[in-house]
Order: sequence, then C-alpha cells, then structure tokens
Amino acid sequence: MVRSIALIPKFILGFLVLSAIFVMLCGVFLRYIMLPLTDWMDVDPVNFFWVEEVGELALTWLVMIGAALGVRENSHFYLSVFVHTLPPRVQKGMAIFNNLLIAAFGGLIAWICFGLAMINKDLASPALEMSLGLFYISATVGGMLMALQAGSCIKDELSSDHGKATTNLTQGH
Repeated sequence: MVRSIALIPKFILGFLVLSAIFVMLCGVFLRYIMLPLTDWMDVDPVNFFWVEEVGELALTWLVMIGAALGVRENSHFYLSVFVHTLPPRVQKGMAIFNNLLIAAFGGLIAWICFGLAMINKDLASPALEMSLGLFYISATVGGMLMALQAGSCIKDELSSDHGKATTNLTQGH
C-alpha cells in the first residue's frame, strides 16, 4: 500500500512530461502549419497563445514534483569531498543534518509560496484567464513534498544500522 502511494508522484511526473510534450507539439503545429494555412485560405487564424501558458504551468509542476522525488532518491547534489573519510557515525549525522536542511528549505518554500498563491489567486493569465495562484501552489505542493521526503529519509537514517549511512553521502554521488 505504501509503495503504491509512493508511485503516485512518479505517475504524475510522467503524465506532466507527456502533456508538456503534447502541448508543445500542438503549438508547433498550430504556428507553423495552421497559421500559414489560414493565411493562405484567408480565414481567421487559430489562436495558439494558450500553448505557452499551459506549457509554463506544466513545467512549474514538473520541476517542483521532480525536486521532491530527487530528495527521496538522493539525486540532489552532495558535497562529498571529505565526508567519506569521517567515521560512519559522523557520516550518518551529516546525512541527517543534510536532510534536516532540505526539510527546512522545503517547508520555507511551501510557506512563502502559499502566501504568494493567496496574493495572486485573483490575477488571471492573459490567454486562458486561469488563476496565477496555480503557479505558486505548485511550489507549495513541491515544498511540502520535499519536506515529507526529507523527513522520510531522516526516518530511514535513524532506523538503519548505526554503523552505516544509507544516503549517497558516502557513495560520492
């Protein structure tokens, strides 16, 4: 059950990638095929300005959910210049400290962006007239997911064998 819940962000990420690709292909088709065709036929052009807004919205959600998944999979940048030379207990402490920093940063981003979403919720985008608060809500959700994923990493570190750090701090990634 927990494993299937953990797959939900990956499926959402995959859907967002495919959606963004489809929207951008629609934009290319409308701009470079339909626009010259409607000019040649002397009819009103097809409106394709929505493509940019939908693409930007998909990209913001994609980045924020992807950042949270990166926290869980330890694919973020770690400075491992000298960490591998330290005793295992110190390595584990540094891994926990690192995840605490990530959780604090994610919580801060979520809090600030929620305030920005509330300020901008009544502003509308030019083409689709959708709320601009949706862009900031993506950062709120992403920040909360980052904090939750970092908390899960901390829990894994604390429950692991005391002699080994389980993160990529010791692996040099």
